[in-house]
Amino acid sequence: MGDLKMLLETFLESIIGTVNATAGVVRLLSPDGCTLQIISSAGLSAELQKEAENFVELNCESNDIATLGHIIHSSDVSTCDSRHLCPYASCRFQSLVAAPLEAQNTTGAPLGILTIFFDVPRTAASQIMNTLAAFTEVMAATIEHTRITREVQRTDRLAARQDIANEIHDSLAQTLTYSRMRASLLREAISTGKASLAAQLTNDIDEALEIGQKSVRHLIADFRCEINHGGLAAALQDLVSDFRKRNDIELEYHNHLVEFELPLEHEIQVYYIVREALTNIGRHSGASHARLFVDAEFGYYVFTIEDNGSGASTFKPIEGHYGVIIMRERAQRIGGEIRVKSAAGLGTKVQLFFPEPPTDWRVTSE
Repeated sequence: MGDLKMLLETFLESIIGTVNATAGVVRLLSPDGCTLQIISSAGLSAELQKEAENFVELNCESNDIATLGHIIHSSDVSTCDSRHLCPYASCRFQSLVAAPLEAQNTTGAPLGILTIFFDVPRTAASQIMNTLAAFTEVMAATIEHTRITREVQRTDRLAARQDIANEIHDSLAQTLTYSRMRASLLREAISTGKASLAAQLTNDIDEALEIGQKSVRHLIADFRCEINHGGLAAALQDLVSDFRKRNDIELEYHNHLVEFELPLEHEIQVYYIVREALTNIGRHSGASHARLFVDAEFGYYVFTIEDNGSGASTFKPIEGHYGVIIMRERAQRIGGEIRVKSAAGLGTKVQLFFPEPPTDWRVTSE
């Protein structure tokens, strides 16, 4: 998200300078098509900038997703309903021009909205619509290119992990070689009547095979991840669709994050945690309704999976009911934690919290 945000800020600054505007914001549509969120802004005062960066809608801006169409329109906001209550003392906006950002590869598919604010009346602002249309085409192409590039890079990383998985699979030969060597010694010990040595060699073989089997299964399962190449957002949608097909449980899903690109390791661990939670809701909860929410707050990503099922008073490792132990181990690998709330007859809530990766994670992960 950081790279795209910086690119869009550069575009905004160029647009504002070209059309003599005051400020501008870019809002992108969330994956579920239900939310428009500010991803980038320019030309705002400190207080307005703070609000924009915290994804708070500007009072004077049109934010009805239903109006997200193919038409550039201008609006007079000099006498908007909230003007007399406006908390922003520095606000001098008189008009705005809003232009849709549309995908070029998928005709008509909405990406978001570009809004430019002016300190002049609507009539003057309307004169720049053709200029704004040209900018929106370039911005939309940039957004698409950035997302496609991410998908290609993610696909390459997954392919590399697949190669590693193949190598790990081949490493079974080492365990088998060790076991055969011990088996040869075992036969000799048996033929010479060395019962104590035979017992020790038998234990060695058994332990080697058990350790090798567990390790290889665990690593292959991680490296041969079947996560959607489109990234975590697409993978979560796959999980939701699969859950709805397999269960008679109503699943409500909301992803409130417009842009969230994570390191591949984060995406894989989150994917497995959410999958485990949903799987166990389907198998054990006895619920009629479940919810999956994805959000971010105070520098943390938050994934909430809850149901209205039977619940439980405690979660003990022996139960393995929601796989909490495994889920917590996965969360710890990405610096996060799992919180569980459950009560008999009141359902269960599982939440994954983990901090946003540092801004330079793309460099360090290459």
